[in-house]
Amino acid sequence: MTDESSQRIDRLESHLAHLEHQVEQLNGVVIEQGKLLDRLSKETQRQSGAMQTLELERMKSNVQKPPHYQ
Repeated sequence: MTDESSQRIDRLESHLAHLEHQVEQLNGVVIEQGKLLDRLSKETQRQSGAMQTLELERMKSNVQKPPHYQ
């Protein structure tokens, strides 16, 4: 193998190692974002349920019984 071919292979291996490192970092970011998305989704569902409960309570408190029920 010539010196030039050896240098090209070294550069390619270096670029490949760099790209593998970037892929690992991006994978870590995607995993963390997935966890955050799950957490936010659960929190949104919890708050939505709480808001529905509050709205139902508000509606019940505004309903007046007819005079013959009092």
